[in-house]
Amino acid sequence: MTDMKTTAGKIEDLSNKLTESRAPQGEVPAARSAITALFDAGSFVETDALARHRSTDFGREYDRPYTDGVITGYGTVGGRKVCAYAQDATIFDGTMGEVYGEKITKLYDLAIKTGVPIVAMVAGDKPRAQEGIVSSAMQARILARATTASGLIPQVTAVYADSKDASLVAALADVTIAPDGHLSASSEANEIALIQQVLSYLPANNRAEAPRTDAPLMVGSVEENMSADDEALNSIVSDSGEVDLHAVVEAVCDDVFELEAKVEGVFTGFGRVEGRTVGIIANRATFDAAASAKAARFVRLCDAFNTPILEFVDAPALQLETAALAKFVHAYSAASVGKLSIIVGRAHGTGYIAFGSKDLGADLSYAWPTAEIAVADAAALAQELEISEEEAAEYLSPYQAAERGLVDAVITPAATRASIIEALRLLERKIVPTLPKKHGNIVL
Repeated sequence: MTDMKTTAGKIEDLSNKLTESRAPQGEVPAARSAITALFDAGSFVETDALARHRSTDFGREYDRPYTDGVITGYGTVGGRKVCAYAQDATIFDGTMGEVYGEKITKLYDLAIKTGVPIVAMVAGDKPRAQEGIVSSAMQARILARATTASGLIPQVTAVYADSKDASLVAALADVTIAPDGHLSASSEANEIALIQQVLSYLPANNRAEAPRTDAPLMVGSVEENMSADDEALNSIVSDSGEVDLHAVVEAVCDDVFELEAKVEGVFTGFGRVEGRTVGIIANRATFDAAASAKAARFVRLCDAFNTPILEFVDAPALQLETAALAKFVHAYSAASVGKLSIIVGRAHGTGYIAFGSKDLGADLSYAWPTAEIAVADAAALAQELEISEEEAAEYLSPYQAAERGLVDAVITPAATRASIIEALRLLERKIVPTLPKKHGNIVL
C-alpha cells in the first residue's frame, strides 16, 4: 500500500495515476496509439493527462476517468513542433464535456501563441448530455479557436474513426483526411502517414517560409541547367495539340502530392522545385463549378501559408456560371504570394482570363510555342470574323500575346524547369502593399 506521508509514496502515487491515464478503461485506446504514432519517437509531451470532469449529476461523480476522453499534447513531426489532440471514443461514447472542451481550447491557444500547426484526430463531437448546455458551449469555443487559427497556423483534421459528428471541426481545417475530405485513407496507418506528409509541405505558420528539403541547387544559366529529362518535354505535346498536364507536372516538379482528387475538373496539390514547396494547379477539360471552388480554396491555402503557386494551363473557353468561376478568379487575383503560369496549350477567352493571365495577377507568365492564346478557338473565330478556320488558325499562337507583353517569354518545353527555378528565386522577394480593408466580399 502506498504511503502518502513519504516522498517516495507520493511519487509512486503519481506514477500510478499516470499509468491509469494511459489506459483509463483498462487498455490502451486507439486514440493514444494514433497520437503516439503521429509524433517522432519519444517526442510526444502530453498535457492535462490527469484532467477529469467535475460533474455530479446523474451519478457521474462515481465515474471520472482520466483524460476525460481526449488526449492532448505536443511534440515533433519530422523534427518540427506540432500540437495535436486525439479523441477517445471509448470514454463516454466519445461525447464532449466541459473539461474535454477546456483541454482542446487550451491546446489551440498554445498552438496559436507558439505558431505551430495543430492536428485534430477526430472520433466524435457530440455534446455530453449529462453535463448540459455547457457541452455545446465548449463546442462553440473550439470552433471559435479554429476560426482564429485559420490562416495563422496550418490545421489538419483526420477523422480516424467512423464519425458523422465532426463535420464542423473538419470543415474549418485547411486539410481534412476523411472519406469525403481532401484526402482519404485506407487504414489508420495510412491516415497517420498522410498527416505527416501534408505537414511536410506546410510551413509552421503564416510568417514562416514554405519548407524546403535538401536538394541540389541549380548553378548557371537556364540553358546550362537543362537535362536530358527536360529535353523529353519537347515531345510531350502531340502534333494535334493534345497534352496530359499531369505528365507535365510530374516532369517539372518533384514529390507531387495531389489534394482532393475526387473533384476531377482541376488538379491541385503540392510539389517541390529545387527542394522548395510549391502549390500546383493544372486545369482539366471538365473544369466546372466544383473544380472552381476547389481551385479557389487551394489558392487561399497557398496564399495563407506563403507557398508560391504554379499554374499549368491548357484551358478552352470555360463553360460554367460566372458566379462559380468568380470564386477562383477572386481567390487568384487577391493572392499576394508569388504566382507563375506556364501556358502549355489552349488559353482561350475565359480560360485565358482565369488561368495564366498576367492582368489577373500572375507575376510571370511563360508560354510554350504550342500555346494557343486567343479569345476563342479556330471554329468560333472563323464564325465571328467570317473567315475560314485555316485563316483563323493564324491567330492561335503565343506570339501576339508575346508582342503585347501579355506573356513574359515564349520558352521551349525543355527550358520550363530551369525557368521556374529562376522565377521562384526572384519571387521570394515579392512584396505587395495591402489596402486598408478587412476582406473581400464573395461567397466561397
